[in-house]
Amino acid sequence: MMNMKTIRQAAREKLKGYCRVCPECNGKACAGEVPGMGGTGTGASFKNNVEALATFRLNMRTLHGAKHPDTRCELFGQELLTPILAAPITGNNFNMGGALNEKEWAEAVIQGCLTAGTLACTGDAPDPTMYLTGVEVIAGTGGRGIPFMKPRELEEVLVCLRSAEQAGALAVGMDIDAAGLVTLPVSPKTKEEMKTIISNTSLPFIIKGIMTADEAEIAIEVGAAAIVVSNHGGRMLGHTPGTAEVLPKIAAAVGGRIPVLVDGGVRTGADVLRMLALGADAILIGRPLITAAYGGGADGVASAITKMTHELKQVMVLTGCAKLSDITRAVLY
Repeated sequence: MMNMKTIRQAAREKLKGYCRVCPECNGKACAGEVPGMGGTGTGASFKNNVEALATFRLNMRTLHGAKHPDTRCELFGQELLTPILAAPITGNNFNMGGALNEKEWAEAVIQGCLTAGTLACTGDAPDPTMYLTGVEVIAGTGGRGIPFMKPRELEEVLVCLRSAEQAGALAVGMDIDAAGLVTLPVSPKTKEEMKTIISNTSLPFIIKGIMTADEAEIAIEVGAAAIVVSNHGGRMLGHTPGTAEVLPKIAAAVGGRIPVLVDGGVRTGADVLRMLALGADAILIGRPLITAAYGGGADGVASAITKMTHELKQVMVLTGCAKLSDITRAVLY
C-alpha cells in the first residue's frame, strides 16, 4: 500500500484551489463551493451526512470467535473482496481543477478498485463525452464497472444505455438526484418514464438518489435492480437529512427485495460498518477517492480502499462480526 500521508500531500498540491484536503472531510471549509468539492448553499446537507454517521456508537464485544472476519460480498453476480465501491464522479476540469483529465480519472479509479477487489462506478456531466469516456475505460476491463447517467431526455438516455450494453458493463445506473442541475437538460422522472427507461435495457438498472421509503417502493415498482440512498453528496438540495438518518427506514421498506447501496460521509471502516448495520448491502465512496486518485493514481485508490477494508475488519473483530451478514443493529449502541 502507498503511504496515505504521502497521497494526501500530493493531492493537496494537485487540488489546490478546489479542495483543501482537510484533516477531516466534513464540508465546513468548502461550504457552498459548487462547482468545486463542497455542498450546496450553506453546505448543510454535506455536513449532515458526516454528522449523522457520527451519532451512531458501537458496542464493543470481545468474547467471541470472530477472529478472522470475512468482508466478501456479491453484487450483480460478482464476488467482491469488500463492500466498498467507488461512487460515480466526473467533472475533473470544473470541480477538481483538471490535474487529471476524464480518462486518467476513470482509469485510476477503475483500475484501483479492481486491484482492491471491488468495482468502480463512472459518472456523467454536461459534456456527454465524459460519460462515454468512463464507458470506454469500463469496456477495456471486460465490462467490470458500472456507468451512471444523469436523468437526461429519453433519446439521450437510450444512447447512454446502448453504450453501456456494448461495453459489457455489469449494470447501469441513473443519478436521479441530479434532477435539479441547470447545466443539463435533466428533470425528475415519472413512474411511466422510469419504466420506459428500464424496459429499454437488458442490464440491471440502479436508481441513485433515493432518500425516502416511498420512493424506494417506486424504484422497485418500476423495475430497479438496486437503489442508492444518496443526497448527491449534499450538492443539490440544502438541509436534507444525512443518508445515515434515512437509511434504516428505506432498508426496512425494501425488505431485502433488491440491494440497497448508500453513500454520504463515509470516511473510515467504522463508518462502513455503521452503514451496513443501518441496512446497507454495500457502500459507495466519493470524496476520499478523489484525494486518493489525485495523490496516487490507481495505486492511491487501491491503497485507500484496502486501508478502509482493513479498518472494517478491525471493527468487525471488536464488535463480534465474523462476516458481513453478522453486522446488524446489534452492533450499534
